[in-house]
Amino acid sequence: MATVRIDLHVHSNASDGTDDPAEVMRRAAAAGLDVVALTDHDTQAGIAGARAAVPDGLTLIPGMELSCQLDLPPSGGRPPQTPQTRSVHLLAYLFDEDDPALRAETAQIRDDRTYRARAMVDKMRELGADVTWEQVAAIAGDAVVGRPHLARALAAAGAVATPADAFTADWIADGGRAFVDRYAPGLARAVGLVRAAGGVPVLAHPRSPGYEIPDEVIVALADAGLCGIEVFHFDHDQPQRVRLAQLARSLNLIMTGGSDDHGSYYPGGPPPVTGNDRGLGSETTPPEEYERLLALAAAARAR
Repeated sequence: MATVRIDLHVHSNASDGTDDPAEVMRRAAAAGLDVVALTDHDTQAGIAGARAAVPDGLTLIPGMELSCQLDLPPSGGRPPQTPQTRSVHLLAYLFDEDDPALRAETAQIRDDRTYRARAMVDKMRELGADVTWEQVAAIAGDAVVGRPHLARALAAAGAVATPADAFTADWIADGGRAFVDRYAPGLARAVGLVRAAGGVPVLAHPRSPGYEIPDEVIVALADAGLCGIEVFHFDHDQPQRVRLAQLARSLNLIMTGGSDDHGSYYPGGPPPVTGNDRGLGSETTPPEEYERLLALAAAARAR
């Protein structure tokens, strides 16, 4: 029996990928995928184009990767004793695309992304980078603007050698000299919004550097309606995958996997080892876990 190959984490140029949705579908078929989820950041603008281009033999799962924030308790015992706010991501699948509450939330996130990007351009210019908002907007096009677009503008201006070099304390890394924070809903609230819209919320890469989500938070989120954990991701080494799988089983959460493909753009830089392919299908979801996801979505629609 042929193996079913399922990639549930893919981006297009509707957010920070480099390929349009139709090209993503073509590449997915060429990669031998049977199922692919388009999960652009804070938007479903690419879904219609992807649907129109899905070739025979490929199933498209509509999704989105929501930008969220997580407040962690202060650490180190030193004043000021204020919570640490961490940017985290939530994958959402098969929700009602017309749900008013979720549509309003993502619109606010996208609007604030634009305000934040403009402010970061101002800071970059103050630091000597010959970058303009018009250049960033041209790079982003109709996409949801994000830091990868700013990074590409910095590289084009010669301020950094490659876009990956922009993600440092000197430039646009979290807390960097040109960094500006932005609005994002709390993670628990985002889980509730996705569930209320009939969708299936799954934590995205919860062991990625800078996006770590503690086990105790995952336990609390499971009680609040979280449905799954993205276990199979290139940022997760084997011990982390084992630990996340154990946690998922203990909480009866589904375990998903995806390439987090962005086309020719690699968040954080290209693979460090030649031949380490991060392309479509490089990480996949077990078929039995995919069936559980579909069953959860069907149950939500039946409510």
